[in-house]
Amino acid sequence: MAQPKTYSAIRDAVIARYPSGQAPGGVSVDDIVQLKIQNTWDSHLDIARDMATVMRADMAAYDADTSKFTQSLGCWSGFHAQQMIKAVKRMRGTAKGTYVYLSGWMVAGLRNTWGHLPDQSMHEKTAVADLIREIYVSLRQADEVELNDLFKELKTAPDAAARADVIAKIDAYETHVVPIIADIDAGFGNEHATYLLAKELIKAGACALQIENQVSDAKQCGHQDGKVTVPREDFIEKLRACRLAFEELDVNDGVIVARTDSLGAGLTQKVPVSQAPGDHASQYIKWLKTEPITEANPIQEGELALYQGGEFVKPLRLPNGLFPFKEGTGRNRVIEDCVAVLENGNADLLWIETDTPNVDEIASMVNEIRKKAPQAKLTYNNSPSFNWTLNLRKQVRAQWLEEGRIAAGDYPDGNELMKPDFDATELGQEADARLRAFQTDIAARAGVFHNLITLPTFHLTAKSVDELSRGYFGEDKMLAYVATVQREEIRRGISAVKHQHEVGSDLGDTFKEMVGGDRALKAGGEANTMNQFAAE
Repeated sequence: MAQPKTYSAIRDAVIARYPSGQAPGGVSVDDIVQLKIQNTWDSHLDIARDMATVMRADMAAYDADTSKFTQSLGCWSGFHAQQMIKAVKRMRGTAKGTYVYLSGWMVAGLRNTWGHLPDQSMHEKTAVADLIREIYVSLRQADEVELNDLFKELKTAPDAAARADVIAKIDAYETHVVPIIADIDAGFGNEHATYLLAKELIKAGACALQIENQVSDAKQCGHQDGKVTVPREDFIEKLRACRLAFEELDVNDGVIVARTDSLGAGLTQKVPVSQAPGDHASQYIKWLKTEPITEANPIQEGELALYQGGEFVKPLRLPNGLFPFKEGTGRNRVIEDCVAVLENGNADLLWIETDTPNVDEIASMVNEIRKKAPQAKLTYNNSPSFNWTLNLRKQVRAQWLEEGRIAAGDYPDGNELMKPDFDATELGQEADARLRAFQTDIAARAGVFHNLITLPTFHLTAKSVDELSRGYFGEDKMLAYVATVQREEIRRGISAVKHQHEVGSDLGDTFKEMVGGDRALKAGGEANTMNQFAAE
């Protein structure tokens, strides 16, 4: 990532062009300098290049120290992403190690023109690129707003020392722009369609693309039934399509996240052609559910036969034409998928979609993968599709029973464990402690470089609107808004409480002054009610 030029370097370059201190038309050199600094990138493709470099550096840091894992939340609007990064910067003083996850599920459910849709690649694929652009517009505007505030300080600095302090803040300013990992589903079509869409996502700013090994026209959410995987050769070709898109656009550090849904996928649409024992096709076919061909069960007209283990067998075929895999083979298929995409697909990160959050199970699979691909690193979906409370409480109960720490009757077995009665119990507190440590544990034990939650802002929005609506339309009326929203914004220092400023009202005033001077009709005068929050 190129080092940004300093205030002095940019000003010197502008002064060299306009030694009088003014550009034609009476435009001030200082105003030009401000706008150049506020325009942090010339294009979103430049963002993709720089953020790919950031991700590569983060991956190297993680390889040296697994405590340096990265995190993201799935965001379905630019505003969600902006507020997330602002919160992280406010808490940590930096956004380093924080990304934005762009969820295909949320694009389908919330951001397409065809209504609320399930995660089945039915939405218009251009909506994915549109959301990436929107997120980066929002993140860049957060930079503009904060830098504009610094330039206002600069203009009113009382002396040279104060001016130097503000310039130092401008030079040290850390952008809100962070890497986006963008969900391209199963590619929305064949290899060429995948390549064309990948280019649009990269041009919109994505430095990392996450693609899954499902059939495009039968794609399902990773936590639903009916998932159909593609042969490994087919998936590797789509990975190559993504790599070619990165290379064509000179995003040479672009990151590919190869996701396998094989753990929960029991079907395939296609029996690939095996050219040699041990090739990708034969390794994929060996897991198909088959039955022997015998006199009592002869091959029928239109049926397929496979030669396996020295005999001909029939792969089972469902009425819809799909082929089922043998039960209980998902884990083995996951391991083979991951090794194949690392060795032959040039994938940078793996994504193993699991049905429960279990550190031991994830670590066990990764240990098997690393026997053949020691460099394996993961992105892991800390999914809202899991009932985290119930799963972790069940895990604690099972472990304590095995260790003899509790008796079977001490805690119920089943959904009763969800009851609030168990929140303050020793088991409930232990489960919460494991939740707190979950991401750290899988980073250290299971090679998880990036922890994300796919749909948190979907659920947070639903919960928050429900909470406000219950009070506002119920007994509390205005108290509901003030107590649950505004008062908390003020006390936490959330900048959005000054909503006019948050969306760029002061930016507009500054620009009006740049072009109109004393004639500028500004919004930020004494009558602006945002002044009520000036002391906060």
